[in-house]
Amino acid sequence: MNTPNPIAFSIFGIDIRWYGILVGLGFLIAVFLSYKRAPLYNMVPDHILDFCIIMIPLSIIGARLYYVIFEWEYYAGDFKKIIDLRSGGLAIHGGLIAGLIVAFAVSRYHKFSLKDLTDNIFPTVALGQAIGRWGNYFNSEAHGGPTDLPWGIMVDGVKVHPTFLYESIWCLLLFIFLSWLSKRRKFSGQISLLYGMLYSVERFFVEGLRTDSLMIGPFKQAQVLSLCVIIVCAVLYYILNKKSNNKEI
Repeated sequence: MNTPNPIAFSIFGIDIRWYGILVGLGFLIAVFLSYKRAPLYNMVPDHILDFCIIMIPLSIIGARLYYVIFEWEYYAGDFKKIIDLRSGGLAIHGGLIAGLIVAFAVSRYHKFSLKDLTDNIFPTVALGQAIGRWGNYFNSEAHGGPTDLPWGIMVDGVKVHPTFLYESIWCLLLFIFLSWLSKRRKFSGQISLLYGMLYSVERFFVEGLRTDSLMIGPFKQAQVLSLCVIIVCAVLYYILNKKSNNKEI
């Protein structure tokens, strides 16, 4: 399977890329579903819109800054390169960190539970990731190393692992599972912590296949961060679950 043209269409000489369309579509669907899910967590739907209006641009900035920091040797001293998003370079972990900061600020402002807010949005974030990852396919990026598997894709004449596909399928299944669990959660924060653990498990293994990873010395930073998130979320899950069980006694 060969990768397609990354350009969807052009307007007045400006190329509109599939990557931007798919990432934007992922954002829009996630916002819509989070808005609809708000009553499930006793939240005012308009507060979700307040959160998203701030979160979307800041998460893009966060994703860009995260990437630039780990590729500083390339971007140092060139502001035009730093702000040139059309040339690629967004890191999902940076976007998630920025989104969490905004979630904390908005929850404090509107005086509702941060855990309820993140339980609401993380299933939809997973769906947004499942959609947005296809942008990597159109850009012929974020792929793995050579493979003989029948579902490999051709990039520069080499058959490689479609790691975007692996993550897209996992995130779609994660969305379905977390959405099902949303009406059955035992404690506030359960959905968020499960997202953190389950997404990080997938990202750790898929990152091992990728050839374009950001690095921390000899280690792939996404794998290091994924391990840290798994440990922290697992500890918090144990503590909150134990408290929930004690209340039921």
